[in-house]
Amino acid sequence: MTKKNDPISSMNFEQAQEALAEVLSQLEDKPTDLEGSVSLFERGKALIDHCQMLLDQAELKVSQLEDNGEMTPMEY
Repeated sequence: MTKKNDPISSMNFEQAQEALAEVLSQLEDKPTDLEGSVSLFERGKALIDHCQMLLDQAELKVSQLEDNGEMTPMEY
């Protein structure tokens, strides 16, 4: 279980997904005040953004692989 205060930037994809599931569960099951709901929403958004970044990085790595399994240098 991922702790709420864990820095999102240090989470791997699976940890971020687990933390996002916890946020969604809290938003759905545990009524809270407006400030608490906004805070959970902000954390959820940050987790989604982090997951998307990790997916983009993985997609880039896969797209750079050549048929022989070596990485193709990135072109800028």
